Amino acid sequence: MANNPVGWFEIYVDEMARAKAFYESVFNVSFEVLSDPTNTGTEMLAFPSNMEEYGVSGALVKMDGFSAGGNSTIIYFSCEDCAVEEANVVAAGGKIQQPKMAIGEFGFCTLAIDTEGNMIGLHSMA
Repeated sequence: MANNPVGWFEIYVDEMARAKAFYESVFNVSFEVLSDPTNTGTEMLAFPSNMEEYGVSGALVKMDGFSAGGNSTIIYFSCEDCAVEEANVVAAGGKIQQPKMAIGEFGFCTLAIDTEGNMIGLHSMA
């Protein structure tokens, strides 16, 4: 594999407005509406991104036949200090699964549950 293995991510949601409010509150971002490439009524809101910078972007997705939560993939969001976003999680209606913990030379991480039941990770070096 010549490039980084992840090129895009999608977080499936049951209630788009609730999920949008959660992620906007936790990360202090605004989403961009993406058109439905399948014309099946799929709703997609893209996280802000800069294609010139390191990393990948993705979207919140509401699609018939695919429920939120219960999938066994965790996306880790990069943070300056994951304790900041960890504090925002509860205020935005989510839950903390594992508070900020040291992971040795790789920094720190928090595991959180969003309002849709999806587990996400927060990662920082501080």
